[in-house]
This record gives sequence, structure tokens and C-alpha cells, in this order.
Amino acid sequence: MNFLLNLSATASFYLSLACVFLTVSLLWFVLAKKIQVAMEDYKKTFTTTASANMSDMFMSIDAGQLFMINLIAIVALPIVTWFITGDLATTITVLAVIVLLPPFVYRTMRKKRLKRFEEQLPDGLAMISGAMRAGASLSIALESLVKEQPAPLSQEFELFLKEQRLGVDFELSLKSMAERVPLQDFNMLVTALLINKEVGGNLAETMETLADTLRKKAMMEGKIDGLTAQGRLQGIVMSALPIFIGVVLNFIEPEAMSKLWTTTLGWIVLTLIIIMEGLAYLMISKITNIDV
Repeated sequence: MNFLLNLSATASFYLSLACVFLTVSLLWFVLAKKIQVAMEDYKKTFTTTASANMSDMFMSIDAGQLFMINLIAIVALPIVTWFITGDLATTITVLAVIVLLPPFVYRTMRKKRLKRFEEQLPDGLAMISGAMRAGASLSIALESLVKEQPAPLSQEFELFLKEQRLGVDFELSLKSMAERVPLQDFNMLVTALLINKEVGGNLAETMETLADTLRKKAMMEGKIDGLTAQGRLQGIVMSALPIFIGVVLNFIEPEAMSKLWTTTLGWIVLTLIIIMEGLAYLMISKITNIDV
């Protein structure tokens, strides 16, 4: 009798174990499929966005390699941080920085590229105007600009000329270039070229006038930047001062300062500090950012 009971208990145990194994296996299979689908969607979105971004900046970087580097960084760096520090907050911070870093780097690079384009545009327009006054056509003047001017101005107009040689409509090429270079100054050039194509006129004089206008605008912006530099510096100093004081106090009184990130009330206070610091910096930036 005891043998039968033991046999029945053993069978029930193994049956339960088999059910648990099958359940876990099924859940893992479903979860693995979900993770695979999510990774494929993320890879598709990342590579598509990266390819478009790199193409806009004329950078020949493989989007697949960028995705692999980004994926390795997302997986490896938080694990290394956890093993080194053993702190969950630091690990989450590192993960958030890695996730947010690629868009930030792209926006920074794009902003710098557009700034260089804006600085080169008046000289480029003056070159076009001089070539056309010497008897050259618009296409020849643009070819001279491509040869003489540095990137990114030469890159954009070189692509424009290539599209023209392939038979793309003049207006469509201009609008495509305006989408790649969303600057108010460049939109003025696009408008001038489209109007000249429709109604005619002295394009060389128009280019010269536009170049002179853009130079005066750049001089005005430089003066405004100089006058508002002190205000911008004050905003940076006043925003960084509480963080600096917090770091110093953490070294002086670590036990008292640790309450900020070890208690619920401390996290609430930190959240309020971050929100108020961000709002203050945005307000100062709005005051000192004067658009001409």
C-alpha cells in the first residue's frame, strides 16, 4: 500500500513538474517571439531613420553597423555599470543616456552643418552673381561654386546639379534641397530662383542683393549674440550652481544628502528640483534667444 502511495506521489510530482516545464516553455516561446518581433521593428525603424539622417548629411555610414553598435552598447554598458557600481539608479541612468544619445548626436551634427551652410551661403551667392555678370549661365555658375566652395554648401548644390543632369524638374530639385536645408535664408534663395524662372529678370543682381542682405543679417545676429552672451552665461551658471552645491554637500555630509535618493520624499524633492531647474533654464533661453 505504501509503495502504491509513494508511486502515486512520485507520478504526481513528475506530472506537476512536466506541466510547469511545459508552461514555462510556452511562455518563453511566446515571449521570445514577442521580443524577436519587437527587435525586428526596432531595427527597421533605427536603420531607416539612420539611413535617412546620414543621407541628409552626406555621410556614407552603414546603418546596419550603427544598429549593431547601438545594440551592443544598450546591452553591454548597463551590465558593466551594474557590475562596477552595483547601483540600480546609476545603471538606469547609463541606459537612458545610451538610448537618448544617438538622436542628440544627430541633432547636434545637423545643427552645426546647417550653421556652416548658413555662414557659407552669402559668399556662394556672391560667387554666383560674379560668374553670371561675367557671362556664365546659372548652371556654369553653380558648377564653379561646387568646385570652389567647401562642404556642406558644395555638397547640396552638387546634388542639385546631378539631379538636373538626370532630368529632374528644376522646381522639384529646388524644393527637395529646401527640405534638406530648412533655413529661412535658403528659402529666400529658393523663392528668388522660382520667381526668376517664372517671370525672368536680372538674376545676377538678385543674387548680389540677396548676398548683401544675408551679410547684414549675419552682422545683426552677431551683435545680438554678443549683447545676450552675458544673459546666456548667467542662465548656465544659475542652472549649474544648485547641482554643484549638491555635489559639494554630498562630499561634506554624505549621510544627510543620501536621503535625497534613498527615500520617497527625497525622490519627490529631486523631481521638483529637476523640473524647476529645467523651466528656469528654458525661460532664460527664451529671453536671450532673439530671432532676427
